Amino acid sequence: MHGRRGPSGTPVTKVDGRVERGNRTRRTVLRRAVDIASVEGLEALSVGRLAGELELSKSGVFALFGSKQELQLATVREASRIFVTEVLEPASGAADGLVRLRDLCEGWLRYSERRVFPGGCFFYGVMAEFDAREGAVHDALAEAQRAWLAELERCAERARAAGELGADTDPAQLAFELVALMETANAMSVLHGETAPYARARRGIAARLRG
Repeated sequence: MHGRRGPSGTPVTKVDGRVERGNRTRRTVLRRAVDIASVEGLEALSVGRLAGELELSKSGVFALFGSKQELQLATVREASRIFVTEVLEPASGAADGLVRLRDLCEGWLRYSERRVFPGGCFFYGVMAEFDAREGAVHDALAEAQRAWLAELERCAERARAAGELGADTDPAQLAFELVALMETANAMSVLHGETAPYARARRGIAARLRG
């Protein structure tokens, strides 16, 4: 950072051009990293591969992350940021409860169907890669999954309290079933290259929420 003073004598902060270039490079690398990981997994990431594909300096990319694990963690954080933008934020204006729950499910299906990540849902693939492991990457993925389930449960609880769902509804069970429908649609669509599974998931979700 370089300090100078404006006309009034107040300090003015100017961002070092090298910092901004580093930030742009980091964003470029992470966008490519999330796309690769969604198809091939987090273990497919390497500084050398990313530098080569993006025609960047290997030492420069390494300086941004420092280790393969930090690259993986940064990739998970970037995927989480994209997920929030694509799924959570569009539903933020919906009335809490059943309307928001429906909007979240539809947003998730659109996110997978539109291939925001080329491999479908980023988290579906990489969680299978790390679910039986221990360590920081496993923990980051587990936390992302818990946060998503918790948001669905919270909406289901509000819907039950408002009388939009039956009084005997188990919010945690409902959230589990909704996620199962969405993730199955994602897996089958990616595997078979067809959109029919999303229609089935939408029918299943609508029936479950009516119930």
